[in-house]
Amino acid sequence: MRKFIVYKQSNGKENIIYLSGELDLSAASELAAVLDSVVHKGNEILTLDLKELRYIDSTGIGMIVSVLKVRAAMRAAFRVHHIPAKIQRLFELTGISRYLVDREDQSQNQGVIERNEEII
Repeated sequence: MRKFIVYKQSNGKENIIYLSGELDLSAASELAAVLDSVVHKGNEILTLDLKELRYIDSTGIGMIVSVLKVRAAMRAAFRVHHIPAKIQRLFELTGISRYLVDREDQSQNQGVIERNEEII
């Protein structure tokens, strides 16, 4: 049984990366390979769906911060959907959540997170 699964869905306008399981150092290269194929496609929305993610360590958080920085520099859309509560708490503790705004939560409480400000 694999402890981490990543798969991509693309439609030409949006690339959705689905993460499942445990994102840690041992899974980083697998995620990096998928992200590298889409992160620089500035004309397409990049979305991470974390609905099935059970665990993330500092390596995984660092990868999300790197994507935030690249997409912010490109002024390209980046979204994070379906953040589990305990992972959202880690985002808050590490400060990453301040670079994300929960637009759906403001209107429908659906847990959709999108970058709102520039990353330094």
